[in-house]
Amino acid sequence: MREDDRLAPRASPQPPDRRLSPSGFSRRSLLSPKALRLYDRLGLLAPAAVDRENGYRSYRESQLATARLIARLRRLDMPLAQVAEVVGAAEADRPRVLAAYWETVEQRVAEQRELVAYLQHRFSGRGGRSEMFEIEQREVPEQLVLTEQRHITVKDLQGWLEETIGRHWRTAEAFGGVSGPVFVLYHGEVNEDGDGPVEVCAPIDPARADAVDVPTRREPAHREAYTRIRKAQVAFPQILGAYDAVDAWIGANGKTMAGSPREVYFTDFMNAGPDDEVVDVAFPIE
Repeated sequence: MREDDRLAPRASPQPPDRRLSPSGFSRRSLLSPKALRLYDRLGLLAPAAVDRENGYRSYRESQLATARLIARLRRLDMPLAQVAEVVGAAEADRPRVLAAYWETVEQRVAEQRELVAYLQHRFSGRGGRSEMFEIEQREVPEQLVLTEQRHITVKDLQGWLEETIGRHWRTAEAFGGVSGPVFVLYHGEVNEDGDGPVEVCAPIDPARADAVDVPTRREPAHREAYTRIRKAQVAFPQILGAYDAVDAWIGANGKTMAGSPREVYFTDFMNAGPDDEVVDVAFPIE
């Protein structure tokens, strides 16, 4: 043996990747045997080996890191489909996937907090409507609008609104762009059973009317009562509190409705945070 061979550093031997019984793996991974069987069926954490004759399962120590990751993700109440997404992601992508999930959790909690506040206000005997919302009035001029209308239930509403608003923005580019806030009119009740119809309108320059070859209409000038709400208040059924508040104000102030209630999206809704003001719930009045 050469002198330099004797002096060269030697790599540390890798520890053996020992097999573990289901019970031993369960104790060390913090996952119950029942959970391990479920994750095996779902393809989330399969045993390293299964004896073909007796069905005996065994795991490898190297699987403990994945098992412990699953256990911690489940403590976040993360659904198994999203757990699988995190586990299956590359190490560099896992922070992004986890952040996207947590953003949806925070949005849901913010929405639930708004609903609890509304219900508590009602249970306290203080009415729970106009007392929680500031109602204002304004004059709205006549507008030329791109229009699309559909019968749709609340389950499919959000997806259709996002798709239709995006389509209006793209269409409006040929006519100088959207000239004012997009608004959504509810011509009928929208819930699990009621399907509207719902109409999405995007204002465009009325001077370009002769060049427009897509469905449009004139939204008449009107006065409206409205309340401004945050993104966390927009989700159904929390948003119904804002509708109740404006409706109650109209009755209490001797006004009458003069058209369908609407939501006016005056800012970038998709990039807004839960506490950002994003929508006016408005009723035309006379």
